Amino acid sequence: MESALEHLDHYTARALLDWQVELGATDAIGDVPVDRYGLPDEAPWLAKSLPSASGQPGAAVAPTPKADPVEAARAAAKSAASLDTLRAAMEAYEHCDLKKGARKFVFSDGQPGSRVMIVGEAPGREEDREGRPFVGRAGQLLDRMLAAIGLSRAENVYITNVLPWRPPQNRDPKPDEIAMMKPFLERHVALAKPEMLVIMGNISCDAVLGRRGITRLRGTWTQGLNLPVLPMFHPAYLLRNPHLKREAWADLLELKAKLDGLT
Repeated sequence: MESALEHLDHYTARALLDWQVELGATDAIGDVPVDRYGLPDEAPWLAKSLPSASGQPGAAVAPTPKADPVEAARAAAKSAASLDTLRAAMEAYEHCDLKKGARKFVFSDGQPGSRVMIVGEAPGREEDREGRPFVGRAGQLLDRMLAAIGLSRAENVYITNVLPWRPPQNRDPKPDEIAMMKPFLERHVALAKPEMLVIMGNISCDAVLGRRGITRLRGTWTQGLNLPVLPMFHPAYLLRNPHLKREAWADLLELKAKLDGLT
């Protein structure tokens, strides 16, 4: 019996083929099944088509190894001799995929050289729009908290984040994202030269101290990056849990006592 396909004209056959492609068909099926477990590890045509090191076909070319993102960050951070060159190095860093989805690069705010340097977690929606850390509702709360003990980003506080790009949907940064940005944070602290660090939230504790558990760590001075470090609740967390503002006030008094030389 003759196949009905043998009587199709060219245009009808092409239309049927296009229809199959639209359905997701990508490979033609032969009359005889193929034992793919018996095939060689490398397709013979691949070895013949790829050029050798000498430029002649016949030898497969080894793939170029990818650069280690953390090592690349360490090298870039180490080469920065000032805050301006550090900013440029971070903006040029291409290994963090968060950069592709962020609107703006968020580096810092406040006064470099201040005694207090605050390290937040990552930019939110408002920070991503303005290119400055802590400018949304959490930032407004932070400003009020600082003002209560005589501090201000306009005069005597310097602020940055662990990550300079906003994660999608404000999700928590992933461990590999923290790891690749940590060398930049370490260099940032070294160049800003604060006397003490205030780290806000679990992500900051992870990056600076290598630990999480902000409810356990908050309010107690510890050491990190060769400086006294005070972990505190993130202002965004306080907005969601206003009953914890009493603990936050106690932490602020602890910071003021440290600045006054009482602790």
